[in-house]
Amino acid sequence: MSQNRYLRQTSLVGFGPDSQEKLGEAKVLVVGAGGLGIPVLQYLTAMGIGTVGIVENDTIDLTNLQRQVLYSEKDVNHPKIQVASERLNALNSDINIKLHPCFLTAENSLDIISEYDVVVDASDNFPTRYLINDSCVILKKPFVYGALHGFEGQVSVFNYKAGPTYRCLFPNKPSSDEIPNCDVNGVLGILPSIIGSLQCLETIKIITGIGKVALGELVIYEGLSQEIRKLRFPLNPDNQKITTLEKDYGFIDCNPELQISSKEFAKLLNLRPNVKIIDVRSKKEFQSAHIKNSRNIPIGEITKVSDMSYANGEKVYVICQSGVRSQKAVKILKNSSEFEFINVEGGHNALKNEIIPEQLIRTDDSI
Repeated sequence: MSQNRYLRQTSLVGFGPDSQEKLGEAKVLVVGAGGLGIPVLQYLTAMGIGTVGIVENDTIDLTNLQRQVLYSEKDVNHPKIQVASERLNALNSDINIKLHPCFLTAENSLDIISEYDVVVDASDNFPTRYLINDSCVILKKPFVYGALHGFEGQVSVFNYKAGPTYRCLFPNKPSSDEIPNCDVNGVLGILPSIIGSLQCLETIKIITGIGKVALGELVIYEGLSQEIRKLRFPLNPDNQKITTLEKDYGFIDCNPELQISSKEFAKLLNLRPNVKIIDVRSKKEFQSAHIKNSRNIPIGEITKVSDMSYANGEKVYVICQSGVRSQKAVKILKNSSEFEFINVEGGHNALKNEIIPEQLIRTDDSI
């Protein structure tokens, strides 16, 4: 390795060679290689972290590219973890990049996280955040949090030096209809880079001991006004007493028997235009465009499906905008009805290039 590679860091007063050596010895796990994960991974790699672990099991979609700038058009449909690894190795071949091509679950999280010094949450869902938190409490590992909503982002550090945990700030998991959906609310492409960079900075401070770590405070960044606010929150000692993981963190059941791909569903519509379909988006989304003969039951009202007069055992296809809400609906319904519910993977987003215009009723061009 060239002695000059990290010269701009080692010559920095207050950082120096000792801090650089600490980075080289550190092991950091990044959960997610999407909008938040990419800037974290790029800067950890460039700055010389010894080992960078990546947990990711998703593929690259064209809609990712406006914010996930490590990827390009030629990478669409390729595994994120594979492409990210190749690009990061090209950036800095001296560091060790360890790949975990899976989703983090209650079955594997303790084994994976135990190998690392710091965990960076770059996920986009509440079940994973609570799982990361509980695993880090059990293993006594610091956890760097980041989240996005519209033009706003949040950053904090949990479980550092026996400080507050994620459950001290968010004691209760939100219900499925309380969770914001990025396909509906959207995210400005630059914002994940800003928040991910702040997460990386907190990670560097934890490893080297420089500066003041955002422990016990939620840093709120408002993009449109360039304002930063800080919300203090206290430690609840009961939240440090977790010794075992929960059996169910509310992850979506991805049973392949309860799924159908967008391509297969489009073929099915061509053969059987009167197939039974439930659209669990909001009434506003449904009114803007929907598949002919589909019935709108928003996710918050999904139990009303029991009123439907279908034949026992009949297959009913459940769809939303991206496939997230429909998966939740299938999980809710699968044990509470005599019908067989099938989730349409990727929802209307994935059907854009598959479905013929004659199968849609629309009032705008959003779908």
